[in-house]
Amino acid sequence: MKKTIHQVNERIRDGNARVVTAEEMPGLVAELGEKDALAEVDVVTTGTFGAMCSSGSFFNFGHADPPIRMERVWLNDVEAYAGLAAVDAYIGATQQSTTREDQYGGAHVIEDFITGKSVELRAISRGTDCYPRRTITTELLLENLNQAIMCNPRNGYQRYNAACNSTDRVFYTYMGMLLPSCGNVTYSGSGLLNPISNDPHFRCIGSGVPCFLGGAAGMVIGEGTQASPGGGFGTLMVTGDMKQMDSEYLRAATMKGYGVTLYVGLGIPIPVLDIETVRSCAVKDEDIWVDVIDYGIPVRNRPSMMKVNYAMLKSGRFEMNGEEVRTSSLSSLRRARRIASELKGWIESGKMTLCLPTRPIDYTKKASPMRETVQGPRVLEIMDRRIITISEDEPIRDAARKLLKGETNHLPVINSEGVLVGIVTTYDISKAVVNPGKGTLVRDIMRRKVVTTTADEAVDIAVQKLEKHNISALPVVDRDFRVAGMLTAMDLGKLFGGRWLK
Repeated sequence: MKKTIHQVNERIRDGNARVVTAEEMPGLVAELGEKDALAEVDVVTTGTFGAMCSSGSFFNFGHADPPIRMERVWLNDVEAYAGLAAVDAYIGATQQSTTREDQYGGAHVIEDFITGKSVELRAISRGTDCYPRRTITTELLLENLNQAIMCNPRNGYQRYNAACNSTDRVFYTYMGMLLPSCGNVTYSGSGLLNPISNDPHFRCIGSGVPCFLGGAAGMVIGEGTQASPGGGFGTLMVTGDMKQMDSEYLRAATMKGYGVTLYVGLGIPIPVLDIETVRSCAVKDEDIWVDVIDYGIPVRNRPSMMKVNYAMLKSGRFEMNGEEVRTSSLSSLRRARRIASELKGWIESGKMTLCLPTRPIDYTKKASPMRETVQGPRVLEIMDRRIITISEDEPIRDAARKLLKGETNHLPVINSEGVLVGIVTTYDISKAVVNPGKGTLVRDIMRRKVVTTTADEAVDIAVQKLEKHNISALPVVDRDFRVAGMLTAMDLGKLFGGRWLK
């Protein structure tokens, strides 16, 4: 048995369509069986509400008098891209304010417009014969714009890897705050409610398909940027009219240590046309597996700690490395359910009919990494290879002599096997002289917690370590934790022409 999209739309128009949410579908299939579920259900609605950084909007402001070709544009001090036309601009959700930095950004501008707040437009131009005006400042409401079209390049991830942090310090990421020593796991997405999870082969989702976007009726443009459905990480590019949207389903947010983002409500109705659709829409949280990725490792292909499914993630805790770890979601399951339910109401009332994609999405496609023709500098290229160390069993006065020679301000401390166990600086020696009762050996005054780098680590990562810990040098160690050199602020100054030291 099969149904056509025409038959489904006839039932919608007649008010006879049976519509269920993606959360209800697995139980219904288990109860009725696949064939009876196909006969019974016409549409499955999905929903997700989470941080979708790759979001933004096009605006047309209308022409001023005298006219201006806006070359640079700011909305509430957030710069928008104006290289489109005279009075068009695109604002990205993650663009930050020039005055409030990560406390306000493009996402907040979008939310302010939708909630009816006034937004200040500032623009400058060099002036031309046909566009003589050079500056403009004005206050705008959403209703004053000719067009306000949300166009999100990458939304609705099929699934998203969970995150943890194996280091000994807190990490602040777009996956939220990650506690040291894998103290927590964060995740995103609504699992079985995610649109693409219910149509992984993109048989029903693609260009021209209607969707729920931010509370308004929107449309799928096609595959999203960075789409990698062949690896289980499909994405969608979507669009909708901001003037029809509701702030209940669009919320600006700031993630500490990362920046501004926009929470977007997205839902897609899936017509149930055949057995394959029934099977896809019967997906359960237990069927959707992701990796728990260690964000403490600063490389593109971060290692996986283990695999988990959305049922485990949603449970609030699971066991990892023999210990119970708490989980927390960056998405709102409650709002995802509300989106799927509201979309269900739209279809049952005939407000939205369905269509099949006008252009299919390649479900086998995989995203590729950036092609780098010039590799960034590595620690190996600029580190000081002179190895001046001291044993933990040597007297403090010997450490003082080495430091007073002026060859270094930092002495890596090694044990009898040559392994790095601490570090001593001129400041530590000064304190020991002032407070002689603390001991006489290097081990008595050394700092045992040493921040290190490796020869093949990117210089950018080493710089971040220095800034994070407010220090001026890093011992360079090999895989056995033996000292291979030192990287200091002076070395970085040579590389960056002194700019980093300012």
